Amino acid sequence: MTDKILHANPSKSRTPRHRAREFALQGLYQWLLNNEDAATVVNNIRGAHGFDKADGDHFTVLLYGAIKDSVALRETFAPLVDRGVSELSPIEHAVLLIGAFELKNNLEIPYRVVINEAVELTKSFGGIDGHKYVNGVLDKLAARLRPDEVAADKKR
Repeated sequence: MTDKILHANPSKSRTPRHRAREFALQGLYQWLLNNEDAATVVNNIRGAHGFDKADGDHFTVLLYGAIKDSVALRETFAPLVDRGVSELSPIEHAVLLIGAFELKNNLEIPYRVVINEAVELTKSFGGIDGHKYVNGVLDKLAARLRPDEVAADKKR
């Protein structure tokens, strides 16, 4: 094996924004497991192989935002999960934090894109059916956080 870290999804067609979400997921995973401060996590991730191909600004906003707002974000999706948030896998937990953050704060990104990106992250890094779970939770959350957008989309 080489010195470089192999990626779970070797597709070359990943956009810089998708790569930013992948790195944010890795950072949130590190934060959830090691309880390190955000600055340490950001510095570790920024040094990772391939980070130069990611949207660094979006990564920073996602990671710092999800960590800073983690309590409020958990409160938004906790009623939609079928178990305690602490019982979620670290990948599902991190992806839900990213998805909830983007649904709440990045209104310029269509809710379907937010959900699709979260599903793709979970498919790449999570368990076998974790993507179905994440899809269901974020779909319900989108209806709560962006009711007008979801309603308009369903009319099409």
